[in-house]
Amino acid sequence: MRQTTWNQHIVKKKNKEIVLQAIIKLAPLSRAEIAQQSGLNKATVSSLVSELIDDELIYESGIGESSGGRRPVILLFNEQAGYSIGVDIGVNYTLGVVTDLVGNVIYEVSQTVDTNLSSDQQIQLVIDTVHILIKHVPESRYGVIGIGVGVPGIVDNEGKVLLAPNLRWKDVDLLQILEAEFNYPILVENEANAGAYGEKKFGAGQKSNNLIYVSAGIGIGVGIILNGELYRGINGFSGESGHMTILRNGRKCNCGSSGCWEAYASEYALLKQAKEIDHLSEVNLEQLIELANNNDKDALKLFQEIGCNMSTGITNLTKTFNPQLIIIGNRLAKAEKWIKEPIITTAKQELLPFHKVDLNIIFSELSHYSAALGVSAFTIEEFLKIDHNE
Repeated sequence: MRQTTWNQHIVKKKNKEIVLQAIIKLAPLSRAEIAQQSGLNKATVSSLVSELIDDELIYESGIGESSGGRRPVILLFNEQAGYSIGVDIGVNYTLGVVTDLVGNVIYEVSQTVDTNLSSDQQIQLVIDTVHILIKHVPESRYGVIGIGVGVPGIVDNEGKVLLAPNLRWKDVDLLQILEAEFNYPILVENEANAGAYGEKKFGAGQKSNNLIYVSAGIGIGVGIILNGELYRGINGFSGESGHMTILRNGRKCNCGSSGCWEAYASEYALLKQAKEIDHLSEVNLEQLIELANNNDKDALKLFQEIGCNMSTGITNLTKTFNPQLIIIGNRLAKAEKWIKEPIITTAKQELLPFHKVDLNIIFSELSHYSAALGVSAFTIEEFLKIDHNE
């Protein structure tokens, strides 16, 4: 008898999620349309809709058009039932956002970070950022439903940062530190994985089930979506493509190896090359872009080289995964005007003809928000799996 009751509970919970997801994805919907879409009977749908209304996850928004019988009551998702916090820890920036349950940014904190900070100082900055964001969460039924944090490094399945070379972090148990500070559900994810998921959920990748997101900042990370799902690898370590070797015994990389893609195609590589040119030796990325806009020949040449080098890594990924879409994001995406042409041209030269078919290389629609929105999306999905009547 107990086993039957447990099974009934699981089935009910699953059906409730089916009804909720139908409303989230297809609203406005009526109860009859939900039954038709889900295959559940009308009585079950009516009961579950009543529970979701009591949970304040959905609401009735008025009367719809009649298709012959009684006019239906229309249902909508309550995207303000709770709010998620997403934080993207960059090497030279921190971005934190508060989003509603469909990824709309309600409030944000963005700041430039001194690259010489210790790991303790960087983590304290993240903690301070989250406290600020919490203060700006609007009142709602569920308040803060979770905190997601993206880190540019290797993150294991328990939220421990095993290695983040550009942050100079090693074996930092970030999840444990944050859980000691905040009494909310928390997840820690690789920044490029988060960026890929952000683009899939809210950005340029919404219509693609096989895509690669290239996070090109101080370092380079890659997030991979295969058959609509984020690919993490057996231990969660996939996507460290910035450290694939593109030139044996080449430039020294911050990871300790030589010849890494990151050493030739990242913001770090760009600025390191700029330092060797007198009038560019003190510029940052934004200033270099401005110089390129003013037709500075040296700046234009640097972007041309970075674009070509970026393309070499992209073509290797294309040959390996044969994706439908490659999205370039993070800070170097700001230089799209100057790096897009060398990326596309080099890819056409380096790819085999059949690899070019149906391949699109584009730039992020979410700009620098991809990773923050991605970790926010992860926390929202976890929240929406919960049975709120328990």
